[in-house]
Amino acid sequence: MSKPDNSVVFGTEDILLSLCNSVTRVLSVATQSQLRFSGMVQRISKTCLKPDIGCFVLFDGGFSGLVVINFSAPAAMELYETYMLTMGMAKEELATSHTADEVSNVMGELMNQIVGDFTGKVARELQTHITQNQPKMLVLNKQVMLSVDTNLDAPESRRVTFYTARNNIFYLELAIDRTEFIKLVDFKAPDAPDPDALIDAACAGAPASTPAAAVSAPSDHSDLLDSLGM
Repeated sequence: MSKPDNSVVFGTEDILLSLCNSVTRVLSVATQSQLRFSGMVQRISKTCLKPDIGCFVLFDGGFSGLVVINFSAPAAMELYETYMLTMGMAKEELATSHTADEVSNVMGELMNQIVGDFTGKVARELQTHITQNQPKMLVLNKQVMLSVDTNLDAPESRRVTFYTARNNIFYLELAIDRTEFIKLVDFKAPDAPDPDALIDAACAGAPASTPAAAVSAPSDHSDLLDSLGM
C-alpha cells in the first residue's frame, strides 16, 4: 500500500492569506475599486479594537478564531461611499461622518460578506467547517482600545495592512489556535459556486408555469346568498 503524500501543509499564514484574499475580493467587487494588502505580515501578541471603527467576528468549528478589522475614518468613509454609490444611491443622500449608524451598518454588512466568503473557501479547500457569529461594530475614540477574549489554547495572532484605492489604510488582525492541515489524499478543491449559474440552473429545472386555475363551482354559501336575492 502506497503511503499518502503528507508534504502539503496548510498553516496559519496560509489561512491568513486566504482571509486577506477574501477581504480584497469582496471589497473590490462591492466598491468597484482596487484594494491591496502588504506583502509583509506582523506577528502580534494580541488583537485589539482600535479607532476609528473597529469590527470583529468570532468563528468556531474545525478551528476557532477571531477576525478584527480596524478602519481609519477616511478608509471607512471611502469604502462606505463607493459601495453606496455603486448600489445607486445619490451622493447627497449619504452620511457625512464615520460616526453615523448607517456607516457602521454598511461596514458590518461588508464584514459579514468577507467572513462568509472565507468560510466558504475553508469548506472547499480545507474540507472542514467553521461557523461565524454576527459582526460587531464599535465606533471608538483615540483613547479607547479594547481586547476581545477568545477561548484559544495556543493562540497565534497576525496583523496585515490594507490600502484602499485612494491609499487610505485599514488593518486586518487574525487570532487562531495554532493549527496545521496536512493533505492525506489528493483532491481537487471545487470552484466557488457562481450565483448566476445556480439561478439559471434552478430556472431551467423549474416546472412550466401552471395555467390559471379554473373558476371554482359555486359553493353552498353562494347558493344561499342567491336564494336570498343577495
